[in-house]
Amino acid sequence: MADQRLPRTERLRSLGAIRHLFEQGESGFVFPFRYVWHAEADVLPTAEVLFSVPKKFHKRANKRNLLRRRTKECYRLNKELLRTGGNPAAVDLALIYSSKAVLPYKTIENAVRRILEKIAERM
Repeated sequence: MADQRLPRTERLRSLGAIRHLFEQGESGFVFPFRYVWHAEADVLPTAEVLFSVPKKFHKRANKRNLLRRRTKECYRLNKELLRTGGNPAAVDLALIYSSKAVLPYKTIENAVRRILEKIAERM
């Protein structure tokens, strides 16, 4: 069984790394997420991810937390899709929830899975 934890080392926290991701990264949209990703082949193969639910769409913190938790869980369970991609590379990924509706877990899981498959295919 693969390691299905999401430790702090796999979260994108550095302001410089986040700035670099949004300046140099490629973006796309899979409902309900806008995603930005950047891969570097010369470094240790790791994956760091950032989760965001904007206050613009969900004013209440409990809804933002619910959507962020659902997204984290979906990523945690499907992150091995990035490793099965051909080339080992360091991947930075930002998942930005862009819907005004609170969608069910299954919809979020399918979207996260499609995003990870697209990224693995392009690497």
